[in-house]
Amino acid sequence: MKVVDMHCDTIAALAQRGREGWSLAKNGLHVSLEEMEKGDYLLQNFALFVAVEEGRDPWEQVLSLADCFERQMELCGDRIAPVRTFSDIRRAEKAGKMCALLTVEEGAVCRGSLENLERLFDRGVRMMTLTWNYPNELGFPNVTMPAEGGEPDFFCPQTQKGLTETGIEFVQNMQRMGMIVDVSHLSDAGFYDVLSCTDRPFVASHSNARAVCRNVRNLTDDMIRRLAERGGVTGLNFCPSFLEEGLEERGEDVLGAVVRHARHIVNAGGIECLGLGSDFDGIPTPKGLEGAGKLPLLDDALAKAGFTAAQRDKIFSGNVLRLYRDTLPE
Repeated sequence: MKVVDMHCDTIAALAQRGREGWSLAKNGLHVSLEEMEKGDYLLQNFALFVAVEEGRDPWEQVLSLADCFERQMELCGDRIAPVRTFSDIRRAEKAGKMCALLTVEEGAVCRGSLENLERLFDRGVRMMTLTWNYPNELGFPNVTMPAEGGEPDFFCPQTQKGLTETGIEFVQNMQRMGMIVDVSHLSDAGFYDVLSCTDRPFVASHSNARAVCRNVRNLTDDMIRRLAERGGVTGLNFCPSFLEEGLEERGEDVLGAVVRHARHIVNAGGIECLGLGSDFDGIPTPKGLEGAGKLPLLDDALAKAGFTAAQRDKIFSGNVLRLYRDTLPE
C-alpha cells in the first residue's frame, strides 16, 4: 500500500539538529528515508515550518529551511527525488525513487509580498498553509493564543475573523500559479473565505474531524462536506490531542482513534476526500504510529475496521495523487 503523506515537519527538525550530523537518510526522527522505505512511501510533503518569533525575520528563516531541504535532496538523490509536477511524481516512481514535495507552514513567511510568494514557487513550493497559530498578513488562525503566559485555547473556534484582503489576493494568486491552498490551522471564517474566493480544489493537509475530537484544529462536518464537494482532501493527523482528549495522558495506542476519524470523515464527505497528513516531527510521538515505518499497521487497522483494499488505496495515496494531477502545474 503506497503512502502519500501531506504534512511533516522533518526539515525544521533536521535544521535544528544540523550540528549533530543527522540527515534525511537516517536519524532519530519520525521520518527518515530508512523509515519511509519500511512504510512503503511513494511521496512525502516536507513542510518548511517557521514559528514566527519576535526579532527574527521569517523570510530569512524559510529560505534557510529551503536550503536545508535542497541539501538533503542532493545528498539522498539516489533514493528520493524532489518533485514539482504530477509528471515528476510518475517519472520518479518509474525510476524506483520516492518523492519529496516542498510545502510551507505559515503564510507569514511571505511578509505580505506576492513577489516573495512567487519566489517560493520558483524554489519548488507547491502548497502553503495560510496561517499557523498566530494572526498574520493573510488571515487568522483558529487557535486563540494567550497574551502573556497561559495555555492556548484549542476549543473556541474563530468564526468572525477570516482572510484579510491581502489573504484573498494571495489565495487567488496561489490558485493561478498552481500552489495548493492549505487551510489547516486557518480559522473557521477563513475556511469559508477560501471556499468563496476560489473555484479549484484545496486541502486541509493535517486536520481530523471535530465531531470526533472537538479540538478546533479539526474540521466540522460541514467543512468536510464542502471540501469534498470542491474535490479537496483532508489528511489524517496522528497528533494524540487532535485524535481524542486525554489520549496521550493515558498513554494509549492511537490507531483506534485514527480509524474512528477516518470512518467519520468518510461518512461525512465520502471516500474521495480522505488522505494522510501525519504531522510527524511536529507532534509528540504517537503510540502505535511511532514513525513512518509504522504505516503498515494503520493499513491493517483500517482493514480490520472494514475498509476495503480499494478504499484504503484511496486514503493512503489515490485521493491526494488525484488532487495533485488536477492542481499542480506542468
